[in-house]
Amino acid sequence: MAKVAFIGAGSAVFTRNLVADLMTFPELDETRFCFMDIDEKRLELVDRLARKMIEQTGSRMTVESTTDRRLALTGADYVIISIQVGGLDAYELDIEIPRKYGVEQCVGDTLGPGGVFRGLRHLAVISDICKELEEVSPNAVILQYTNPMVIICRALQASSPIRTIGLCHSVQGTSEMLARFIGAPYEEIKYWVAGINHMSWFLQFEWNGKDAYPLLREKMSDPSVYGEEPTRFELFRHFGYFVTESSGHASEYVPYFRKRPELLEDLVNRFSKDHNAWFDFGRTGGYLRHCKEEVKKYFDWFEEQLKPETAINLCRSHEYGAQIIHGIETNTPYRINGNVANNGVITNLPYDACVEVPCLIDSTGIHPCHVGALPPQLAALIQTNLNVQELAAQGHILRDRSLIKQAIKMDPLTAAVCSLDEIDRMVDELFDAQAQWLPQFSS
Repeated sequence: MAKVAFIGAGSAVFTRNLVADLMTFPELDETRFCFMDIDEKRLELVDRLARKMIEQTGSRMTVESTTDRRLALTGADYVIISIQVGGLDAYELDIEIPRKYGVEQCVGDTLGPGGVFRGLRHLAVISDICKELEEVSPNAVILQYTNPMVIICRALQASSPIRTIGLCHSVQGTSEMLARFIGAPYEEIKYWVAGINHMSWFLQFEWNGKDAYPLLREKMSDPSVYGEEPTRFELFRHFGYFVTESSGHASEYVPYFRKRPELLEDLVNRFSKDHNAWFDFGRTGGYLRHCKEEVKKYFDWFEEQLKPETAINLCRSHEYGAQIIHGIETNTPYRINGNVANNGVITNLPYDACVEVPCLIDSTGIHPCHVGALPPQLAALIQTNLNVQELAAQGHILRDRSLIKQAIKMDPLTAAVCSLDEIDRMVDELFDAQAQWLPQFSS
């Protein structure tokens, strides 16, 4: 049966959810898991958790754990990547150094200075994973969950023959949220979503076969609904379609919300205080503070999960990873949204861009669906992000710092608040501060 390698298995809740998802498919009952992490304590806890899940279900799945990445990759059919190179120490630099120059990032993991440098750190490792797979498991499929999705997947698509699909849960999560907003049972909702990761758009949103956008426009006038997603509703109001990424993230990808203190304060005040506290209502560094709080709970969470009397929740999540594995292994068809090479699927975006589009899954693999041309205003917004992501990917591949500076000069938010020379100084400072995690730029 299939071997599934988890690289960065210490992402505990994420690993538990994907293992549980796979356990819900009887046809995958002999799956072999290999967990790999550089943190031995976390790895040991994840190993114990998975074994408890297997015992709880009576499954015939098996578990192996190792700190040896090459061993984990050897013979793997699927490789799930969920790493965070440099941890919160590096992440804090992504937020605080740009902040000195006026770049106010709430999350900073996808675009802008934070997203670019997170991408470079991760590519330093993930590019090596691909090289190892070429030697030990050339037919493996990478299920890539690490942000920034587009920068990483674009660089891999341009430099490695290993099959890779980038996976996120923003399409699923947003579709569930929109169904709730209009009061529709989720099973009666249909949608067609395309764009790029964290900036995909609901091109069609239907309830029982009828356009549900008029209902959503009505709901936008309800302060309790608007206050859950003020950035997204403002983008919807001005550009006509609803975007997939949450308001704290989405406010960073355009120049409209964070370039002046009064605009940022206005955004913070638009949030309903009953929602979105997890990223501090869009404030700078909000998600970093959330992550620091979650780290404090990490081992307490494991202690609770591993108690003999605690039954582990094995309900299937809305993550796509297990569906892809089940679809390929059993020839069961699925439609998911994945991050893949464009190759003309979206006709008014660059041919070699990494796009997020509907994909069909079966035993022959992953098949992106033709989308055609996006509404021109959406393609224009996306292109501003692709400019950054393409230059960042090429900067990694070519080991060229000047391309990294040019990438950040193209960032919509950074360009709105910084001069060209300020961006040069900021990028130099980021390179100096993060040198230990950027070996590809050391020579």
